[in-house]
Amino acid sequence: MEAVTGADLSFVNLGITIEHLPNSITVFGFRIAFYGIIIGLGMLAGMAIACSDAKRRGQDPDIYLDFALYAIIFSIMGARAYYVIFDWANYKDDLLQIFNLRAGGLAIYGGVIAAALTLIVFTKKRKLSFFSMADSGVLGLITGQMIGRWGNFFNCEAFGGYTDNLFAMRIRKSLVNPAMISQQLVDNEIVENGIAYIQVHPTFLYESLWNLGVLVFMLWYRKRKKFEGEMLWVYFLGYGLGRVWIEGLRTDQLKIPGTGFAVSQLLSAALVGVSAAVIIYRHRHPKKGDKVEESA
Repeated sequence: MEAVTGADLSFVNLGITIEHLPNSITVFGFRIAFYGIIIGLGMLAGMAIACSDAKRRGQDPDIYLDFALYAIIFSIMGARAYYVIFDWANYKDDLLQIFNLRAGGLAIYGGVIAAALTLIVFTKKRKLSFFSMADSGVLGLITGQMIGRWGNFFNCEAFGGYTDNLFAMRIRKSLVNPAMISQQLVDNEIVENGIAYIQVHPTFLYESLWNLGVLVFMLWYRKRKKFEGEMLWVYFLGYGLGRVWIEGLRTDQLKIPGTGFAVSQLLSAALVGVSAAVIIYRHRHPKKGDKVEESA
């Protein structure tokens, strides 16, 4: 099926066309980006899932809300720092741009690392179990990631190279940050009635659907876990597996300086290996204090 001429975006092989794709709304004269709205919705949904699981396990959900106040702030800072560090060439000559979040530039792994460090400090101060809170927290995290990826859709970003597969997404070229357009996309540029388009892998969609699958599995597996902290490792294993191949498709990879290696792809592969090793080891060598059953 062909895209409607002049449309902003279309899934050409699914027959889905969006003639005009807005990326913000205006409320009382203030512009609010859909990206921020969707990220906010993801955070709220994530907190709801985490608190619900905590309640199921007989824990106080208010503790998770207290943690979320710190985690959200530090996660945003961590996500920004991770992005800037691995894209330093674009910031070193204009340091004030580091604080310009409206221009984009957040990396989920930076947020995850910051959240983990925040949880370590939080649980130590409150004299709580890090792994116990992490087991419920990661359910909220994967939920937030699943929803948050749709912010990339409205920003026309986080896509892959050229494809004509079932989910191929065609975007008006003028809507896209030129830095994200690879030579392969230029070589396969499509021009209709004088309008240039690029046709890409919608990697935001792949990751959102993958995260949905990981969440469903985790919700099923949580009552079957063999040790405290296992859900954390299941998250790293499940999310990491998807990110390894999805990151390989993207045109906006953050590379390790001086190399051609995508940092998030390598980190994902490392997390998959470590997580699989920990889960296998703990299943084969259970500890006396391991909890097999939890509240229904």
